[in-house]
Amino acid sequence: ASCISLCAFLIISFFLPPPQPAPETTEIDVDGGIDRDIFDINEALGLDLFEGDIKLDGVMHSYFLSLMQERNSIIGDNYRWPHVIPYVLEDSLEMNAKGLILKAFEQYRLKTCIDFKPWEGEKNYISVFKGSGCWSSVGNHQVGLQQLSIGANCDRIGTIQHEFLHALGFWHEQSRSDRDDYVSIVWDRIQSGKGHNFNKYDDKTSDSLNVPYDYTSVMHYSQNAFRNGTEPTIVTNIPDFMDVIGQRMDFSDYDLRKLNRLYNCSSSLSFMDTCSFELDNICGMIQSSEDNSDWQRLSQVPAGPHTDHTNMGECEDSGYFMHFNTSTGAEGSTAILESRILYPKRGFQCLQFYFYNSGHESDRLYVGVREYTSSHPNGTLRLIEEIKGSPATYWQLHHVSLNVTSKFRVVFQGVKGSGLSNGGLSVDDINLSETQCPHHVWHIRNFTHLLDTSPAGSAGRIYSPPFYSNKGYAFQVGLYINGTNDSPFNLGIYLYLISGANDDQLQWPCPWQQGTMILLDQHPDIRQRMSNQRSVTTDPLKLSDSSSTYFWDRPDKVGSVASFPNGTTFMRGPGSGTSAFLTHQRLRSRNFIKEDSVYILLTMEDISHLLSTQPSVSPTSVVNTSNVPDSCPDDLCENDGVCVIVDRAPVCRCPAGDNWWYMGEKCERKGSTHENTVIAVSSTMAVFVVMLIVTVTTAVCLKKKYSKGKENVESLTLEE
Repeated sequence: ASCISLCAFLIISFFLPPPQPAPETTEIDVDGGIDRDIFDINEALGLDLFEGDIKLDGVMHSYFLSLMQERNSIIGDNYRWPHVIPYVLEDSLEMNAKGLILKAFEQYRLKTCIDFKPWEGEKNYISVFKGSGCWSSVGNHQVGLQQLSIGANCDRIGTIQHEFLHALGFWHEQSRSDRDDYVSIVWDRIQSGKGHNFNKYDDKTSDSLNVPYDYTSVMHYSQNAFRNGTEPTIVTNIPDFMDVIGQRMDFSDYDLRKLNRLYNCSSSLSFMDTCSFELDNICGMIQSSEDNSDWQRLSQVPAGPHTDHTNMGECEDSGYFMHFNTSTGAEGSTAILESRILYPKRGFQCLQFYFYNSGHESDRLYVGVREYTSSHPNGTLRLIEEIKGSPATYWQLHHVSLNVTSKFRVVFQGVKGSGLSNGGLSVDDINLSETQCPHHVWHIRNFTHLLDTSPAGSAGRIYSPPFYSNKGYAFQVGLYINGTNDSPFNLGIYLYLISGANDDQLQWPCPWQQGTMILLDQHPDIRQRMSNQRSVTTDPLKLSDSSSTYFWDRPDKVGSVASFPNGTTFMRGPGSGTSAFLTHQRLRSRNFIKEDSVYILLTMEDISHLLSTQPSVSPTSVVNTSNVPDSCPDDLCENDGVCVIVDRAPVCRCPAGDNWWYMGEKCERKGSTHENTVIAVSSTMAVFVVMLIVTVTTAVCLKKKYSKGKENVESLTLEE
């Protein structure tokens, strides 16, 4: 019987199909897996724009051509925008683009004095819409509504920064008069009829604000711009910069220097402080009198760290950090380090710093603020976050959200624990800005080893730990170290929804959550970082390519089985991202890898409030108003006022200048600073005359009363 059963089992097993591995996670590339530059996108659409992405309008065409002969990189002073630029995000924009435009504005605020505000009837404003391709005009044309297109595949933060730099007044870097000293144009490799895009212009009145030629500019053509084959059209005279030109990651240092000089920026809006402790004054930080120990400025500690984080020991006679020694002293010994007094503007701040623990796991670092108010002029200490954990042999990145509204100091309080310590607590490369902190940090160590040993394709893909968004969605990030099989030698990155504890209470398919993945440039000064990022937004109506299921539906419905390193299984939904996230050449061009570590900052936020971003402008707006039930009458607004629909009712937005404005329901009345001055002076004179009359009348009355009283006294005396 046993033999018969065994034979039957073998026969059945022979005809059964072999066991199948778990299905591979589906992934889609938001850009087709191709790193297409602005000019590639516009060329594929058949656009014939000046220098590939600049719109020149009619009468302005000849003016701007002549202007470029005078100033190759910027335009004249008359065509600057105000420091606060009104804008409209038209509803035609893709949702991912809307979120990224707001992130680009935050970069302008962090690194310049340029700000952006929703349009409220100002005479000139920028209307950002989804047109064909990525393009902008150069400078403020003073025409009211000025369009800037962020079309399909233009939703990258570097592309958006590039187009807004055009709008602010900048031309392409390689059109400078001195460009032949730095790059060579290979004319016979340029497409027929496109040679004019490589013209350079005389520099008669300006030398690009006295800023050197910038290979790293976000405004520079790539090496392959307008090529007719496979060879580059631009060759850098210094070969090391061939793979640098054309970057669309972030502003370069020289981009910012030119912009800040053009707009006379002495400081940036949301930046507050940075400190790498290279100077003896430790950035104005102070040792508190409320402790019984001190922080020390050191370059190394025997138990670690052996170098600072800023220079990693590569610069002689430099490289310092602040250290609290917990190897001596009693349990509970405290050292408090406080920043200089800071003055917030926005009510939210992000503190970022690197931390090294060579002490004991019982040692603690507390981060807080000392807030000064009228009721507490000497300050009140508020501890915000406790940092603890086992000692480690490397620096670790930390973020703390402060949310302070009154003047304050940042406080680092080290406390010695009960255990035996050979070292202590160290901090370095502190940055404080009025920005939002990332929600999560993925720290990948031994990255050089991964680059050297990981194969291309899924075998070389690593996954982040699971994270949760503020709304409760669980997600994960996958990173292809050496690229996919179709796109090797690139970093590829993808975002996945995964099954989580809150799935039964969440809305599915997942609606309008924007996931942002930032590969951090670890430059010590946040203003000089050129991090690389991509964003993906969950469209609840998006269908999977191969089926009628929704792409962003519940992972246990559309995903595949996966497991964490500890063996726990879960469901991983399909991924969305790009296999062309960053080339290995660019990866090594900045401080992405430091101490053999990389950091990926992750944020997933709800952007559903951007579904409708601005009131529809009539009649010149390009926004689709088919869903607006009411319209503006043709003659509602006077004096060039603009009619908009607010809460389904027509409202006039009245024009205004530096010293004049229109007001009233139909913009029928004009006001001015001169008129207000006249009114104020007239009112003052009228009040003065009235008060003078009252004073004189009172004096006369009192005099008569006094005289009458005196007569009565004299009469009484005579009678006595």
